[in-house]
Amino acid sequence: MKRIGLLGGSFNPAHGGHRAISLFAAQALGLDEVWWLVSPGNPLKPRAGMAPLRARLARAQKIARGAPIRASAIEAVLGTRYTADTLRALVQRFPRNRFIWLMGGDNLAQFSEWRDWRGIARRMPIAVIARPGYDRDARGSVATGWLRRFVRPARQSADWTNWRPPALVLMRFRPDPRSATLLRQADPLWHREYEFARVRDPLTRRLIV
Repeated sequence: MKRIGLLGGSFNPAHGGHRAISLFAAQALGLDEVWWLVSPGNPLKPRAGMAPLRARLARAQKIARGAPIRASAIEAVLGTRYTADTLRALVQRFPRNRFIWLMGGDNLAQFSEWRDWRGIARRMPIAVIARPGYDRDARGSVATGWLRRFVRPARQSADWTNWRPPALVLMRFRPDPRSATLLRQADPLWHREYEFARVRDPLTRRLIV
């Protein structure tokens, strides 16, 4: 059995903040690996300004190099668009792994807008990593109101494989000012560096085109 943290997102582009949060979660939760699920297209984000999947995956793999992190575009192979469907498929495909869903406080603030968000919470534990500026929105969100009764103490986070979902743990991480939005503003054409990259998915072994 491997203990795997799942961090989903557009990764447009991936950056050191993603890596730092993942390594923090890996240590706090006793994870063997963190899988970055590079989304083919986030239903809650506009298509405009979204770099090609191959470029986003190539960049994510570069940022993850040398760490217990696998950047994958497995959703493109599974044909899933929504997180609820992706998690269901991953549990079926990798039955020997134990998964915990990782997300930032900004995502918790809008979690109730996700398709079948309660189903996600019932499928696997969730670890929320605080992000500067989002604490108030996250605490007052619809999802937090429903999940509050399932919150586990952070000091017990390493025992998450023994938790019965729904289960939520809130973790504090030092503020990190890096963001994909700021990186795109500084270099809107960042993805051209990876335009002709040959990228193989580490979970499916398929080339991503």
